[in-house]
Amino acid sequence: MLVRSGVFLLWLMHFLPFRVLVWIGNALGLLLYTVAAERRRVATINLRLCFPDLNDVQRARLVRDHFKMFARGLIERSILWWSSAVRIRSLIRIEGMENFEAVKGKPAILLTPHFVGMDVGGSWISQHIDTVCMYANQKNRYLTELLLKMRIRFGRQRLYSRQQGLRPILKGLRAGMPFIYPPDQDQGVKDGAFIPFFGVPAATMTSVPRIAQMTGAKVLPCITRLLPGAAGYVLTFYPVWENYPSGDDIADTRRVNEFIEDRAREMPEQYFWLHKRFKTRPEGEAKFY
Repeated sequence: MLVRSGVFLLWLMHFLPFRVLVWIGNALGLLLYTVAAERRRVATINLRLCFPDLNDVQRARLVRDHFKMFARGLIERSILWWSSAVRIRSLIRIEGMENFEAVKGKPAILLTPHFVGMDVGGSWISQHIDTVCMYANQKNRYLTELLLKMRIRFGRQRLYSRQQGLRPILKGLRAGMPFIYPPDQDQGVKDGAFIPFFGVPAATMTSVPRIAQMTGAKVLPCITRLLPGAAGYVLTFYPVWENYPSGDDIADTRRVNEFIEDRAREMPEQYFWLHKRFKTRPEGEAKFY
């Protein structure tokens, strides 16, 4: 009942002007910063590891700013889920359109790390091309079904659970459907390795180069940035990576992490620091969280 009530409130919000949604998101972020002590602790640890040069005051300010951006992403999802395609597109400015056009109809991995605007970019992409992507089941079945419904509201998107493995993803890629892939969360090292992230060994999937090798897919990084106030968003398609994969999965995965690091340095308040990115540790190493 609580989840359904929250969804109803979110639905009501999509009728509001964008600038009002931004204000609500910022206010909710400050509230979450105050009450979500455990996630605040996780973000603080992550930032201490990744930005050791910051002092405590600077780090606390960055955590607070991140909570505001995170909450904006939640509230503004009301637009992505229930507003018209025209309204959504009116809020998004595109950079690097030629890079996006270059991979249409070809196997491509759309590299979409966990920045708070990730779903905004996904909505724009789904209005322009059919894609394949993976999803994780939520603890609440109603929420899982809602998320799936909203992710396929435009076009003919194909979503597969992690339990289904890579086979349907590879099939879609070979059919020329881009794969929207956020590769930057800790899922252990069974199918990955410890790759430095901001200089700290982090359990990282080596899937990007392996999938590229199996399908001939090009890697096209795309990042969405939330702009201040009611200015909307910027979705940037970066140039397709040359000489990728190289045949060295570790070096190629390091390139993925280094790209994410560079973007996180540009807008540190918008990277998803609430995730326990360094949860899995090398054998014998103390836990961070």
